[in-house]
Amino acid sequence: MTEHDLVLRGPDVVLTPAHPDDATEAWALTDAELWAGMTTPWPESVEAHAARIDQQRQTPGLFAFTVRDAVTSGIRGSTTFYDHTPAQGRVEIGTTWYGRAFQGGRTNPATKLLLLTHAFDVGAEPSGAAVRQPQHPQCPRDRAARCDARGAPAAAPHQRRRHGG
Repeated sequence: MTEHDLVLRGPDVVLTPAHPDDATEAWALTDAELWAGMTTPWPESVEAHAARIDQQRQTPGLFAFTVRDAVTSGIRGSTTFYDHTPAQGRVEIGTTWYGRAFQGGRTNPATKLLLLTHAFDVGAEPSGAAVRQPQHPQCPRDRAARCDARGAPAAAPHQRRRHGG
């Protein structure tokens, strides 16, 4: 069981422990199309969403958060730390979703910054953290264009390659 009282605050968002009471406001931000690509089926009702949140809260090694606006406290979406394994120094970030109005703006970068800062500087002290990106329908399925001649992922323009290039 991983119910927690961890609150992460930033200038744009606040991450609070997810609670089934959040389901009504959160579920109103979702629909089956938005949920496509998630690892779980879309919860087709507020009650189903509340049950999903409750299931997350009871999953060992999973810390579920509701992502809220830092000023209004309105819900923007949710995210988790999962596969938290302190003995191995590992934690993953994922099962993240945001309502359409909060996609493509500051919400995701602000949320990931809070989670990664906590993971490395304050809390879990992992030797590594993974951020999982599910395959959404709007994401390119052919990733070959992003690979170099050896088949390794090509570095983005802001990244340095191991050999310094």
